[in-house]
Amino acid sequence: MRDPYEILGVSKGASEGEIKSAYRRQAKKLHPDANKHDPKAASRFAELNAAYEIVGDDKKRKAFDNGEIDGEGKPRFRGFEGFGAQPGGSRPDGSHFESFSFGNDGFQRAGGGGGAGFEDILRNMFGGAMRGGTRGFGTQFEPEEFAAPSTGQDLHAALTISLPEAAKGTKTRVHLPTGKDVEVKIPAGLMSGQQIRLKGQGWPSATGKAGDALITVNVAPHPLFTRDGADLRLDLPITLYEAALGGKVRVPTLDGAVELALPPGTNSGRTFRLKGKGLKTKSDNKSGAGDLLATVRIMLPDRTDDEFKEMMRKWRESKPYDPRDDLE
Repeated sequence: MRDPYEILGVSKGASEGEIKSAYRRQAKKLHPDANKHDPKAASRFAELNAAYEIVGDDKKRKAFDNGEIDGEGKPRFRGFEGFGAQPGGSRPDGSHFESFSFGNDGFQRAGGGGGAGFEDILRNMFGGAMRGGTRGFGTQFEPEEFAAPSTGQDLHAALTISLPEAAKGTKTRVHLPTGKDVEVKIPAGLMSGQQIRLKGQGWPSATGKAGDALITVNVAPHPLFTRDGADLRLDLPITLYEAALGGKVRVPTLDGAVELALPPGTNSGRTFRLKGKGLKTKSDNKSGAGDLLATVRIMLPDRTDDEFKEMMRKWRESKPYDPRDDLE
């Protein structure tokens, strides 16, 4: 944590009134409800409250100035001088030393303390209508009503995976706006645009637990396959003679190539269904898989010679046919 004086924007010699005014001004500026579009507002507000908890309390302020506690309010190790710096103990001059900590449940005190707490300041700011400390405010405050959230805000992030990863499931890492890198488990069959919720990985709250991280997963386009629900679609190029004579052709799938038997006289546009070669599915606690739909596309050779063209002319003259007859 940074220096609490720096966070409040006051000097070390600031008076109690100056500190209160600085906190009031900063609380109005940094409150999450006044910065709904700023994902870092909650953490800044929590940092401000922690800073005022130290500088706004005479005993804690003196302890910080004397180097007995750090910017987070944690006792500093001071050697073996009668254990005077231990939490909840007494200093060599006989005065009581108060221990405290800041965590998910706010500040926890081990003894009494002087000075006005930040609850008092906020209560004065909002007309004394606070409920449960800093967890809620029941009065209006210009320009809008403020209410300290009991949980932190959710954050949003996105990641992109490949189609094979979406089909089989995977584990990957994503960098969150909080600065953390977390591992995300992608279940098999996840659709592009679906979200995964990571509990407690969102923005922290000033008074409660952190929100969640909502990870939107995008599936990158595949060079061969397109997704149709749990099924996969594939354009399968075949030769003119394979279409005319039939035969076995190799068909790529996400699990490796398989053979498909083409019947003689296969027309371009005909679709063959390869069972279970699509994406994994799960419904009613039953696991299954979609299919691969391979649509035939007849391809002529890249180059044709005079012999090929002469053969096609003879077919046209001796065995003409019109595949568009039913379109008129």
